[in-house]
Amino acid sequence: MADTTPRATSNRSTTPGSSTFKDHIASQWADRERPLPEPREQAAFAAARRARVSELHPGRTIVVPAGQAKVRSNDCDYPFRPHSTFAHLTGWGTDTVVGSVLVMTPNGSGHDATLYFRATAGRDSEEFYANPEIGEFWVGPRPSLDEVAADLGLATADLGAFAAVADGLDASVLVVRDADTELTRVLDERLGTAVGGAAATDGAAATDDVLSRDLSELRLVKDAYEVAELRRAVEATRSGFDDVIADFDAVLAHPRGERIVEGTFNRRARADGNTVGYDTIAASGHHACILHWTRNDGAVQPGDLILIDAGVEVDSFYTADITRTLPVSGTFTDVQRTVYEAVLEAADAAFAIVKPGITFREVHATAMEVIARKTAEWGFLPGTAEESLQPDNQFHRRYMVHGTSHHLGLDVHDCAKARREMYIDGVVQAGMVFTIEPGLYFQQDDLTVPEEFRGIGVRIEDDVLVTEDGAENLSVGIPRTPSEVEGWIARTGR
Repeated sequence: MADTTPRATSNRSTTPGSSTFKDHIASQWADRERPLPEPREQAAFAAARRARVSELHPGRTIVVPAGQAKVRSNDCDYPFRPHSTFAHLTGWGTDTVVGSVLVMTPNGSGHDATLYFRATAGRDSEEFYANPEIGEFWVGPRPSLDEVAADLGLATADLGAFAAVADGLDASVLVVRDADTELTRVLDERLGTAVGGAAATDGAAATDDVLSRDLSELRLVKDAYEVAELRRAVEATRSGFDDVIADFDAVLAHPRGERIVEGTFNRRARADGNTVGYDTIAASGHHACILHWTRNDGAVQPGDLILIDAGVEVDSFYTADITRTLPVSGTFTDVQRTVYEAVLEAADAAFAIVKPGITFREVHATAMEVIARKTAEWGFLPGTAEESLQPDNQFHRRYMVHGTSHHLGLDVHDCAKARREMYIDGVVQAGMVFTIEPGLYFQQDDLTVPEEFRGIGVRIEDDVLVTEDGAENLSVGIPRTPSEVEGWIARTGR
């Protein structure tokens, strides 16, 4: 449905267009042997997820686009990553074909699922050699319809056939609207609605929102495949932290040492996974007090603490999200250790209460009790910890303005469109995976704290799996106590 001609390339194309050349380039190619693959492991899990969506929306056609490549500059795109909902419901990972669309059509007792995508082009097609966006000479071969059908356990059809499907849709169709804005716009035009505009029918907008909500809530509890992939992501992330510590000499020697940290970790993410799950935070010294410091252009000095918030995204798109705060010189100063131990106490207290049946917000509240008590003991608050914990006061939040936990999975902040009563106010269930990440951040110009505390920022973040009777810290193998961290640097670094 979208324009597939090359962007911004026709004015510099030198590809021959004569019939003689076309005949020549289409000839004398060896036959390819491409046996059909066995279904990939996640295919059965994806089918079960689609079945749950089908139960939630009987009789409604559901359209889930993978999305299009996003332009970085002129005719250069960012690496393509399909919409997380598409990956969740198909099981397709980094090999997803750009522009694909999953359509779930009601069949009376459930839904039939068909995956529409642009299949591989024949060698007699000009696309094969002349289209720099999708041609095989330029970006590599695409799979056939039969190969993907066998691989994902889904019926498949060429993307060109989707136009006829779109023509037959009515206003009852449900669309993941933010996955492919151009496709959504075209569907809205055909159905007489408009994306987010005044012309959109209240019913269409509401039901699409409900679909997105349900698809987010479907991911609150992870299945066995998802948990295994998150374990893989955590293990790769552990290796990335090892690499960074081993590179400390180069980090210290470079005027933008934070960039060396970022590059070293990102190298591991590309080697052992797809990429990083989010922009790496490599925040040394007072930069650690800036919660989303991703500029990473600062020096790393002896005596600094460096806060590294990083996670590897594996090829299925599941990502870890780990933070460790490391003493660059190998040992904590007394004040650094004091702050670090307070944060660790908050993290451990929050972890200790995690089990099915609590509410998600209790995790944050428990961590905040420790943060309030510690900052009160140090004399930083205009009152007692109990007074600070009152809803209208919250003085301790000056030093930790963020939340303690968020769900984790295909997105680093997973399940973002779930209802509040299912998320922050929701009941914790076995199979949920979320972070626990308290911190303390004393800005370099904060006059409410003694000078020796200013410029110190500490966060400890772990990824937690809720079990039937408690919780498992998936990242416990990444050193986290002060003595463990110091020993880690001693044996891994210089």
